[in-house]
Amino acid sequence: MAGMPTSPPRAPREDSQPTKASRRSPARVAKARSAGGARGAPQRIEDYAVIGDLHTMALVGRDGSIDWLCLPHFDSAACFAKLLGTEENGFWKIAPAGAPVVATRRQYRGDTLVLETEMDTRDGTIRITDCMPIRDRTPHVVRVVEGVGGTVPVRMQMAVRFDYGQSVPWVTRHDHLLSATAGPNAVSLWTRAETRGEGMTTVADFTLHEGQQMSFSLSWYPSHEAPPAPIDPYYAVATTEQWWQSWSSTCTFEGIYRDAVVRSLVTLKSLIYGPTGGIVAAATTSLPESLGGERNWDYRYCWLRDATLTLESLMRGGYHDEAMAFRDWLLRATAGDVSKLQIMYGASGERRLDEWEVGWLAGYEGSKPVRIGNAAAGQYQLDVYGEVMSALYTAARVDGVHSRAIWDLQSKLVEFLEDGWREPDDGIWEMRGPRRHFTHSKVMAWVAVDRAVRTMEEWPELEGPVERWRALRDEIRHEVFTKGFNPEKNAFTQYYGSDALDASLLMIPHVGFLPATDPRMVGTVEAIERELIEDGFVLRYRTSDEGTVDGLHGREGAFLACSFWLADCLHLMGRTHDAKELFERLLSLRNDVGLLSEEYDFVARRQVGNFPQAFSHVSLVNTAFLVTGQEPMIGAVDGSAQRSPLGRAMTSTPGSRRWAAGALLRKAGDEEKDPGVLARYGSHLLHALHRDGHRSDDTPSEPARGRNADGGGSDGGGSDGGGGERRPT
Repeated sequence: MAGMPTSPPRAPREDSQPTKASRRSPARVAKARSAGGARGAPQRIEDYAVIGDLHTMALVGRDGSIDWLCLPHFDSAACFAKLLGTEENGFWKIAPAGAPVVATRRQYRGDTLVLETEMDTRDGTIRITDCMPIRDRTPHVVRVVEGVGGTVPVRMQMAVRFDYGQSVPWVTRHDHLLSATAGPNAVSLWTRAETRGEGMTTVADFTLHEGQQMSFSLSWYPSHEAPPAPIDPYYAVATTEQWWQSWSSTCTFEGIYRDAVVRSLVTLKSLIYGPTGGIVAAATTSLPESLGGERNWDYRYCWLRDATLTLESLMRGGYHDEAMAFRDWLLRATAGDVSKLQIMYGASGERRLDEWEVGWLAGYEGSKPVRIGNAAAGQYQLDVYGEVMSALYTAARVDGVHSRAIWDLQSKLVEFLEDGWREPDDGIWEMRGPRRHFTHSKVMAWVAVDRAVRTMEEWPELEGPVERWRALRDEIRHEVFTKGFNPEKNAFTQYYGSDALDASLLMIPHVGFLPATDPRMVGTVEAIERELIEDGFVLRYRTSDEGTVDGLHGREGAFLACSFWLADCLHLMGRTHDAKELFERLLSLRNDVGLLSEEYDFVARRQVGNFPQAFSHVSLVNTAFLVTGQEPMIGAVDGSAQRSPLGRAMTSTPGSRRWAAGALLRKAGDEEKDPGVLARYGSHLLHALHRDGHRSDDTPSEPARGRNADGGGSDGGGSDGGGGERRPT
């Protein structure tokens, strides 16, 4: 495949330096090296694992240090912020004392989020087990240290620093309880180890022989309340393991990539904010897209851009409840004036995500500024209208119910687009440069109108100007063909009148605008392979040092989700060997516990960007289903659709019916009116819309009649009752 090396990238040694640092500015390199030499600098991004409780997440380093933890929620202020600064900004480390660690191994216990880290010294071995029990009310972090062999002196060292590493708390002790308080926040640490203050930190020194254990339990609580009662750490580890094992055991994926898919789905689940169903993009802020650079953003929010792909990955994996909970979050978050639709919201649907800079944090490896909040929430992006419409349409086909209340929202979205699609926007990548007529944005405007038309064809009871919308759909399509396609380059381009490329155009086949085998799409893929691939992976677009492209300076790494999209296109074009080769190279970028960040720095040969990245793991899941032939719909290379054999039968699981007032049945043939069809087999029908009705010209399409456009059909079916978290019995 063009631009692709024949062997996978080699992970650098922990003490190695980038071999091509000359591609970075001297000032940026000096700044990064200065930060790297600071006391207690953080580890490489890929050296972190995560634990979480469906409300927040902690990053645990290979060295046994928790360097990032926001309490009580994903977007709360961090009490351990060493990740973006130094030890002075807060950390919690447990590791052998005295003799150096000569080897480290770590793994998750099976398909769970219970982390085990083993450390060897010349005197023996210890194992640290870390987890966050699924939260009832109080957040807990449980750490258990065990002597595996020999005799090992161990040190526990903790520095709590609330408010992103700025506020030093007042610490008190009573028996085996330590409390740290600052302003509205407090944490309590329960342990049998003898703790003491040392250099503005809390430390405990103890020795473990083989079979001996020492436990620590950290809990957050409002400072005006009493500390929560201690929990049994060993029971907490056991029940947390059982909970995750029960959840992951229902995954429907089978085959050689099952471990990677399950780990990605577990990671995606851990990024779901349990009370609302919103899915945050990552657990961190300001991990840089370019080491030492300014491309540092807060990703602890929920992007609409990811909605359809996220729904599909959850449904494919067999997680109906999570998919429908995310659908309901989407409806609540976007309710209101559709002209003010945001590209992202808080995990509870918050709209004010004001951006500010944390001046006291040095930034990861000198990457400044550290940003809290995200100003891109106020941008105008056409693509989110298509994402919302596509996600709601997909959910309706799967859930088997559709409400007039939801349709009212969808109608308003399309009514806004009747004029709004003609305006320039900021684009899918949240450009901080000038607004343009981005080709991908126009395609997604087409998607919004297309899904509205399809919805009316499949639910004929709904009211709306379907003929006007069909004409609008054809108008948008024609404009994209005439203004978004560059005949000289034989490719769709980033924006009208440009010859620049953009990897977002790899989504064109996925959304049903054109089949991957259309000559214009083939030309686009080949152009992206020529111009946007570095070291075998895909850039979003070419940046510039002057900031003329996106308003920012410097380069960024290869965007992992876009690389998965390329693998999808290659597979759909019939280049299955190239697709599988690229997919396996992407899998090789995961760290030792199967996690991915947002990007891959092909110069430093390291993961970069916020971590762990939901979009990367969502794309991994979707591509794995495609390249292994486990797609719900198998499309022929000419764009026609054929129903694939149903895989493992799906157990009927109840979806939320909070939005189902006035539920409508889906139009279907007489022979397919079993209301349980979609509930049982919903995940196997997801891609009907991506494979049917592909057209390679800009002529108006005929309305669907009688049966669904994919040749199938069923009435909507839904189960009464609400969903809920799976818990061990």
